[in-house]
Amino acid sequence: MDHPEPDFTEQLRALVQNAQQNERTLRRFQDVELALIGARGFAAFLDILFLRLPRDFGLDAVRLCLDDTCLPLRDLLEPRTLAAFGHPELLVDTSARASAARLCEGSRPWLGSAQAACDAFNALFALRSTDDEVQAGYVSAPLPASAIVLPLSQDGVPIGHLCMGSSNGERFAADMATDILERFASIVAASLDNVAHRERLKRLGMTDALTGLANRRYFDERLREEVLRAGRHGVPVTLLFFDVDHFKSINDTHGHAAGDRALVAVAGCARDQLRVSDTLARYGGEEFAALLVQTDRTSARVVAERVRQAVAALDVRDDDHRPMRLTVSIGIATQSFGEVRDARETACVVQALVDEADRAMYRAKHDGRNRVQELD
Repeated sequence: MDHPEPDFTEQLRALVQNAQQNERTLRRFQDVELALIGARGFAAFLDILFLRLPRDFGLDAVRLCLDDTCLPLRDLLEPRTLAAFGHPELLVDTSARASAARLCEGSRPWLGSAQAACDAFNALFALRSTDDEVQAGYVSAPLPASAIVLPLSQDGVPIGHLCMGSSNGERFAADMATDILERFASIVAASLDNVAHRERLKRLGMTDALTGLANRRYFDERLREEVLRAGRHGVPVTLLFFDVDHFKSINDTHGHAAGDRALVAVAGCARDQLRVSDTLARYGGEEFAALLVQTDRTSARVVAERVRQAVAALDVRDDDHRPMRLTVSIGIATQSFGEVRDARETACVVQALVDEADRAMYRAKHDGRNRVQELD
C-alpha cells in the first residue's frame, strides 16, 4: 500500500513560522528587560511589570509577590510607601508568599491550571477591593485559567515570585519550556535589586537621618511641584509649620540624647495624624513642616489640632526615666492662586506660603505656645 509523501513544504513553512514567532517573543522579552534594567525608580519598575508586560504579552494578570522581611527590600515595602505607589498587584502578605513558595518547591518554576492549584490562585491573583472601590463599582478581575509562577532570588537568597496569568487554560502547561522565562526572572530580580539601591541612595539624600522624615531639600521640591499642580487645577495649597516648644530647655534639662528622642517621638506622632498623600518633613532643628494636599483652611485646622493634641499626649522620658513635657506651636497657611507661568513666579508663591506659615507659627508661640494659629 502506497503512503502519501509528506508535505515537506508545509513542514518547512511551519518550522519557519515557529522560529519567527520565537524570535519575536524573545525580542519582546529583551525590550522589556532593557526597560527594567533602565528603570530609574520603583514606580517606573512597577509600571513596566504591571502595565507594559501584560500589554506586550497578552497576559490577563501579573502579580509581584515580595518578601518584606528581606533587608534590601524592607524600605521599599514599608506600608506607607506601598500605599503611595497604588499597585494592588504588588503582594507582600504572608499567605501569598506561602502559596507561591509551595508551588515553586525547590525554587523551580511552576506552570499549571487553576484547577490544579485553586487555593494558591486565590491567594496570588484575587485582588482585595477597598470599601471606596466597592462603592465606586470596582469589580476584581476573574482569576486566570492558567499561570506561571517564577521564583526570584538575588545572590542565592529568595526575595519573591513573579506570577503571570492567562484566561487561556492551555497557555501555561506543565510541560512548557521555561528557559526564556527563567532568564527573564533573573533580569527582574537583578533590576529589583538595582532599583532598591537607587531608592535607598535617593532616600539618603532626601531624608533626615534622625527622624526618618523627608528633609528640607525634598520638602521644598515637593512644595514647588504642588504649587504648579494646584495652580493648574485651581485648588488651595496648605502648609503647617510647627516646632517643639521650649526645646532648648529640654536639651539643657534632660540632655541632647533625650532631646533627639523627643524629636523622633514628635516626628512619628505627627506622621500618624497625616494622610499618606501629605508630606511631612523636618525643616530644621526642632522645626517641622507639613504639606497637606487638597486641604482647605477649615480642614487644615482640624488636622493641626489633631497633631497638637497627639503631641501633648506623648509620654516620652529621658535616660533617668524623668518625663519630658512636649508641646508644639503650629502655624497654618492656605492660599489659592491661578496658574503660575514660570520658575520665578513659582518661587514667589512658594516663598509667600512659607513666610505666612512661619509667621503664624511664631504668633502661636508669642500667644502662649501649645496652640494652632492662622494669620488674619
